[in-house]
Amino acid sequence: MAIIGRRRKRGLSTTQIIACGFLISMIIGMVLLMLPVSSKDGTFTNPVDALFTATTSVCVTGLTTVSTAEHWSVFGQIVIMILIQFGGLGIVTFTTAILLIASKRITLKERLLIKDAYNLNSLNGLVKLTKKILKGTVVCELCGALLYSFVFVKDYGAWGIFYSIFNAVSAFCNAGMDLLGNNSLGLYRDNFIVNTVTMLLIILGGLGFPVWWDLVKNLKKKKKRRFLLHTKLVLTVTAILIFGGMLLILFIEYNNPDTLGSLSFPKKVQAAMFQSVTTRTAGFYTIPQENFTDASAFISLILMFIGGSPSGTAGGVKTVTVAMIILTAYAIVKNKRDTEVFGRSISEQNVRKGIAVFVISFAVLLLSMGALSIVERADFLDTLYECVSALATVGLSRGITAQLGTVGKIIIIVTMYIGRIGPISLALFFNANMTQKDVKHYPVADIQVG
Repeated sequence: MAIIGRRRKRGLSTTQIIACGFLISMIIGMVLLMLPVSSKDGTFTNPVDALFTATTSVCVTGLTTVSTAEHWSVFGQIVIMILIQFGGLGIVTFTTAILLIASKRITLKERLLIKDAYNLNSLNGLVKLTKKILKGTVVCELCGALLYSFVFVKDYGAWGIFYSIFNAVSAFCNAGMDLLGNNSLGLYRDNFIVNTVTMLLIILGGLGFPVWWDLVKNLKKKKKRRFLLHTKLVLTVTAILIFGGMLLILFIEYNNPDTLGSLSFPKKVQAAMFQSVTTRTAGFYTIPQENFTDASAFISLILMFIGGSPSGTAGGVKTVTVAMIILTAYAIVKNKRDTEVFGRSISEQNVRKGIAVFVISFAVLLLSMGALSIVERADFLDTLYECVSALATVGLSRGITAQLGTVGKIIIIVTMYIGRIGPISLALFFNANMTQKDVKHYPVADIQVG
């Protein structure tokens, strides 16, 4: 006799799998980093510092409570590099890569995960897409490592090869961690190769994989190139933010002796460009952040909060999200019915997603800021900088990370975790392809706005 009322088993949703995958990897990373073999002095590492380092690696943030170069052994640094690679690619792509390497068949479940993770509309060509992502990642990181090696091998000998690989992975994944000491890339502030390679890797990682393939596909055509609206938006906003940020920082800091003041004009432009690019959630720096004026710090805060582009290695609320909100506001002011750009209309569903991501991310920032302000007695700007950096998975700090207490570190850990999965989870939660259970329609009523 059939049993009535038996509940059908439900598997984990894509959002839950992604969230749990990152959490599990953080815990595994913490356990490995706690071991004596992971530290240079052969002692156990404080669990909170180990968890902080594992989280900042997996979430590709870059904030550190202990020196990556001085505290961790080679084993610990390799663990960190693997965690960064995992965090940059994401659990779905990383797992698929392992299955492909092991020559395992990609099941329908894995295909559905890939589809949802990259917010695609079709199951066609998903394995091919994943292979392209992996190939593109390997090529970018190897080219970056090769170019770095011309500098690092000269300065550090054979160890320069390992430093080059680590830096390339960290830059492409927008992690911002390095093995060069406590001053990030400060020693290479004037080095054209290190600056240029780092910026290129950051930008490539932050553009998003869909933009890559659209660019490659269209550039192969001799005529009738038709770029996707998404690609046009990403490239336009990215260019505005990078060059706009560079010009503003260059203007503000031009005569500041602690930042750009002592540099020649070409070096001023290079340093200003690097600051503008690294705030796109990378975390490297050639000039200490605390040396910048409040005005430059404010600009950096805006750039950090926006971050990179969807389906890439960067964090933040994303360029497309901010573009949609600005375009929607413009449409309202102009009394237009639709949000329009480049001769196309953006769907209301996408606009609502963007607003939700922005508002909830801002709410999380306020909560994190409030909590950290209560437990830590730091300058307001420094605290805000720390929280935005953690939420947007940037990794830049005005020098307070190492001074955080246990509770402060836990607050930043939670913020980094939310920042890494938040925008993804929100986008998936509000996915138009999901079944809408609430079909009720209430009467429309007017309210006063503004």
